[in-house]
Amino acid sequence: MSVILIVEDNDKNMKLVRDILGHKGYTTLEAVTGGEGVRLALEHKPDLILMDIQLPDIDGITALGLIRQDPGLDGVPVLAVSASVMPEDQHKIVTSGFDAYITKPISLKPFMAAVERFIKDGRGK
Repeated sequence: MSVILIVEDNDKNMKLVRDILGHKGYTTLEAVTGGEGVRLALEHKPDLILMDIQLPDIDGITALGLIRQDPGLDGVPVLAVSASVMPEDQHKIVTSGFDAYITKPISLKPFMAAVERFIKDGRGK
């Protein structure tokens, strides 16, 4: 079964995503800071990364940049998961190299559709 890394500093959001993915049979890794997310990504090479943008140490965009520096992680899709609703913030997130953008609060069907599509197809499809 696929391994999904969740990088999320909000306990309730982390639990929700963990429970949804666990119920669907996915194995999850969890990080509460961007730095920890980068470390776990490098160590475990997950099949998918769900990255919050606003994190306590480095933001999700910076973490994505560090992840993309590792050639071994080049094929791993990274999805931004953010409550940011300002158009300029969304534009910055989308243009920073994330494979997709998922808004919070999470809507179950579109969320799972995105997860399953990227698990199945990987990046750039």
